[in-house]
Amino acid sequence: MHEPVLWSDDNSPHSPRFGDVYRSRAGGLVQAQTVFVGGCQLPQRWRGAPRFCLLETGFGLGLNFLATWAAWQADTGRCASLHYVAIEAYPVPAADLLRSAQALVPAEPALIAHAGVLAQAWHALRPGLQDFYFADGALRLTLAIGPVLAMLQQLDCVADAVYLDGFNPAKNPEMWSQPTLDAVAAHCRPGSVLASYSVAAPVRAALKHAGFSVRRRPGVPPKWQRLEANWAPAMR
Repeated sequence: MHEPVLWSDDNSPHSPRFGDVYRSRAGGLVQAQTVFVGGCQLPQRWRGAPRFCLLETGFGLGLNFLATWAAWQADTGRCASLHYVAIEAYPVPAADLLRSAQALVPAEPALIAHAGVLAQAWHALRPGLQDFYFADGALRLTLAIGPVLAMLQQLDCVADAVYLDGFNPAKNPEMWSQPTLDAVAAHCRPGSVLASYSVAAPVRAALKHAGFSVRRRPGVPPKWQRLEANWAPAMR
């Protein structure tokens, strides 16, 4: 069931299936923290809340999850319960999750420790929906292993925030299709926030059609822009 990962000489992980990089060695953590965690206005949005739900399309090597876990743990005003729901059609081996965290520049000890815990739980992974609990049960990770649209249709959650982080839309169009983004919107509520590295015109158009108010923001080099959105169907 596990998807092979190819590692380049500079320790950057690549997907043979999609011919794309999971993340850069030097910029992956900054992208996770800036584009996704910061793009969804975290930790401000969960601060003081009893619970918070986050939906991700494209779990990959788990970097966004690990960065979110680290930000949540470091926040003394964090929500009491964080539910992280992620979809992944092609899960990688546990060893690659850990290698990815260990290869980050700069090194993040807390994030590497979380990756070790995740890698241990990863051995129980199976197709379909499953839950893992961390931080004495306060952090729940729901993994949906299977095709993105089918998994979105099986999920029972309302997301306060969404990470869109599939491979390049030109190489993985299903992840960014209108049916997929409509299904993402079905798990949102008015005011739900969304973040992505992709500002491609077809992606922006599909999000607007799904009821999102979309805007471009300064990106993380080498990308000049990133995307933020709110689900506001009445504004369509």
